[in-house]
Amino acid sequence: MKGEVGAAEGGSERAAARRVFKVTAAGWSQRARHEERMRAGPTRCRPEPVMGFHCVCTTMPGSLPVNAEACWPKDVGIVALEIYFPSQYVDQAELEKFDGVDAGKYTIGLGQSKMGFCSDREDINSLCLTAVQKLMERNSLSYNCIGRLEVGTETIIDKSKSVKTVLMQLFEESGNTDVEGIDTTNACYGGTAALFNAINWVESSSWDGRYALVVAGDIAVYATGNARPTGGAGAVAMLVGPNAPLIFERGLRGTHMQHAYDFYKPDMVSEYPVVDGKLSIQCYLSALDRCYTVYRKKIHAQWQKEGVDKDFTLNDFGFMIFHSPYCKLVQKSVARLLLNDFLNDQTPTKENGIYSGLEAFRDVKLEDTYFDRDVEKAFMKASAEIFNQKTKASLLVSNQNGNMYTPSVYGCLASILAQYSPQQLAGQRIGVFSYGSGFAATLYSIKVSQDATPGSSLDKITASLSDLKARLDSRKCISPEVFAENMMLRQDTHHLANYIPQCSVDDLYEGTWYLVRVDEKHRRTYARRPVLGDGPLEAGVEVVHMGLAHEHIPSPAKKVPRIPAKTDSEAVAVSLSNGEH
Repeated sequence: MKGEVGAAEGGSERAAARRVFKVTAAGWSQRARHEERMRAGPTRCRPEPVMGFHCVCTTMPGSLPVNAEACWPKDVGIVALEIYFPSQYVDQAELEKFDGVDAGKYTIGLGQSKMGFCSDREDINSLCLTAVQKLMERNSLSYNCIGRLEVGTETIIDKSKSVKTVLMQLFEESGNTDVEGIDTTNACYGGTAALFNAINWVESSSWDGRYALVVAGDIAVYATGNARPTGGAGAVAMLVGPNAPLIFERGLRGTHMQHAYDFYKPDMVSEYPVVDGKLSIQCYLSALDRCYTVYRKKIHAQWQKEGVDKDFTLNDFGFMIFHSPYCKLVQKSVARLLLNDFLNDQTPTKENGIYSGLEAFRDVKLEDTYFDRDVEKAFMKASAEIFNQKTKASLLVSNQNGNMYTPSVYGCLASILAQYSPQQLAGQRIGVFSYGSGFAATLYSIKVSQDATPGSSLDKITASLSDLKARLDSRKCISPEVFAENMMLRQDTHHLANYIPQCSVDDLYEGTWYLVRVDEKHRRTYARRPVLGDGPLEAGVEVVHMGLAHEHIPSPAKKVPRIPAKTDSEAVAVSLSNGEH
């Protein structure tokens, strides 16, 4: 009898759930997740603040509350963001002289001012270690609050071992090894794919209440020639969770994927890609067209359900940011979106306004205009004000540091957050176009939180990036001759075993992770340059070579995880220090 009553009660609850969640294309998954949680039984919710953030570890792993509506994550998106770029750069105007090309070829033709680059002391692992640890420290986060860690990169130094597993060394002191996620690779799109995975995890029945952490990082280098000035390097780490200031709009992603050999890296022993420049531009612009078309259809359908009957246009974005191989392509991309809007506009000819003087192009086909100079010139002129208002500020990092590959578009996001106040950003829709050669692309949108009050999550994320321009200005300018020597050193020593880097650690920012050595089995050892003085990043490094002389950098901070790298002839260990997690 008791079982029958329980079954009846359970049946009535499920019947009620079915009435709430009708089986539709949009609602099926929500209903399924809801019923799965009901079957899981009661759980324990215990929200607790964690050093500046409210840790979202609210349930026991593996289950969520029966009341799905009350506990389902709201406003999932980017909670915090940290960007890292090298401490040295080469001036593009000086590089033009050194390369013997016409003045303005790089600075005007590409729209680039400076290009950051790495010495042999930095690799993809060290870049990501630096970005992740700085994000955690700046926001006073515990590593126990991370339940998923994803890496997006195309800088591959091991065909089996992921960057993510190297980053797990940062988690050792916390004892947290229950961390899902792995690396994702497809040219410059890997960071976006990793970010989508993290967003989807938080919004799924697999979510255990903890944050996801995504890091996109790359070192972009090219052989001597026309492509070399489009290089760069850096990493962006992003904390993903609910109640975010940068909210990913559900159902609003336009994706296009297709096969092409526009840019690829078939040589396993070289960092340099094979590039078909003209095809790469065509693929980028065609992907932009396709993604924008799909995005517009999806948001138009949402608007119609809300009783709004209008076409979506570029003006409906408060800001529009792009993957930026070089800044001039981004400016052309804004013009491209205006061309799409123009061809989609069914209203009669407008003598005035943004389309004034463009009627001669009314019958052009998008696929015929990728390299049409007349179309490009006309729409770049017509879209100039839109570019200045919605996109230009996003190119700060791209212009000053170059193409970072996977983190490129997120460097653009950081640039926006660094240059606008919370009040200016609140409620804005940010369009994001991510592209990776081969090729894969998505155009999606982020809605900025309306809450711009002091101490809000939006206020915190903008404050954390307020020093971005000062950090760019603090870098050291390196001559083109020394830059070329560095590139040759990287080329000659790429993937060498039993190698100790030659460049100075003193040239790195304080708090930067760096490569100590590669042993004869290609195992890499890293250390962190200490931060001198007070601050949340205060740290030190002790490097111990067993059986050899000791190199010691004293630290006032406590010691945390040891990273062993033993060889047959010696054992090498790095003892790291950092502040409270």
